[in-house]
Amino acid sequence: MMLRSAVEADLPGILAIYNHAVLNSTAIWNDTPTDLANRLAWLRDRQAKSYPVIVAEEEGEVLGYASFSDFRPFEGFRISVEHSVYVAEAARGRGLGRALVEALFEPARALGKKVMIGGITAGNAASLALHARLGFVETGHLPGIGTKFGRRLDLVFVQKEL
Repeated sequence: MMLRSAVEADLPGILAIYNHAVLNSTAIWNDTPTDLANRLAWLRDRQAKSYPVIVAEEEGEVLGYASFSDFRPFEGFRISVEHSVYVAEAARGRGLGRALVEALFEPARALGKKVMIGGITAGNAASLALHARLGFVETGHLPGIGTKFGRRLDLVFVQKEL
């Protein structure tokens, strides 16, 4: 398994992981799958801002990806980024999520970022545990602020000093 910067050729794999999460989990609070044009615009936006998109790849297959972007689009939040990490269902339990999140720390520091934030669905015990092991601390719990699959969802904010 290798971690590297994503390229456009990785987008079908990234899209498959993203859409699987949309359709089968509460990790992404969208109900509608997206398309390749959307993921291309997303990748180009990250690249234009010098924000990383890192993939875990094995034998040409994208097994997971991670990235970060602005936490909020206001100047006062310039030191903070919000990250996301997704691993293909078949590749979970191999440490890819940890490796991908850890790979974001140095690029964030190099850009002068001081805080990395994650927004995690309250019921996602695996993601909450992963982030705790990486030194993230829970700093907020917003009950019932979203919906998916016909039920209300809580959002947990975690953050790590970089």
